[in-house]
Amino acid sequence: MRQKLFEPEYVLDLRAIGGLREIKPLPDGGIEIGALVTHRAIERSQFLRQHYPVLTEAAMTVASPVLRNMGTIGGNICLDTRCLWYNQSLTWRKGCGFCIKKDGDICHVAPGGTKCWATFSGDTPPALLCLQAEIEIASPAGIRRLALSDFYTGLGDSYRNLQPNELLTRIFLPGSCADYRGVYRKLRVRGSIDYPLAGVAVVMRRCNGHVSDARIGITAVNPAPLLVKGATELLVGKAVDDALAESAGDLAARMSKPLTTSALTPEYRREMIRVFTKRAVLAAAQSHEN
Repeated sequence: MRQKLFEPEYVLDLRAIGGLREIKPLPDGGIEIGALVTHRAIERSQFLRQHYPVLTEAAMTVASPVLRNMGTIGGNICLDTRCLWYNQSLTWRKGCGFCIKKDGDICHVAPGGTKCWATFSGDTPPALLCLQAEIEIASPAGIRRLALSDFYTGLGDSYRNLQPNELLTRIFLPGSCADYRGVYRKLRVRGSIDYPLAGVAVVMRRCNGHVSDARIGITAVNPAPLLVKGATELLVGKAVDDALAESAGDLAARMSKPLTTSALTPEYRREMIRVFTKRAVLAAAQSHEN
């Protein structure tokens, strides 16, 4: 708002809605998380730590301890996309002729196209995608529930399927995804505070030394957080070794489409997706053995 990226007529304080601050285990073994649950509460939840560790790992990396005390999982899911050409002062943006995302008609990182490539940079959504999360959205018309994967459009400017009169209220994790081992790895310039410049979440279940199910999610390298297509088929039925983990890294890197939306080069961010995916797959497999 200080940069005049948002100029709302009204600002509403939702903190008094106590029902959106609860973490509630469900009869089927799943869990319901209110949209106003803080990252700190997720980090400290014994139930989530035990049954959905990839989410607690991701929440622990968000910003700094002070900000995690205030920031909510609902806010992280709805986080605005970011770009070097967008997250600037009004004077700076005016000097560049603005951009598609705000007041202009050009994308400075892909000038030949008509699509905004501002990057989604939330930490918890790739973990939630791996856990097959669903979300609840309330409006005057009632309640609707959809898969988190359907919430994001893949467009940097209109990046989420949320109308002005709608509010994200709850997140649901299914019991079928409980007890998967999970790992989250994040690239950032500083060890705290910064948004991810590349992020990888991995969940895995193994049986008799072989992968019985697995999913990989990536963030900060596309206009939306994404599940890596083909990752499950690549990993299932195999014993995890260095070569298999490297193949998973190659798959994730091919799906990432970073452009010059951050201080680090697209080539480096794509390579770090490859490296972090390999490390995360190996770490998830190792956690089963421990």
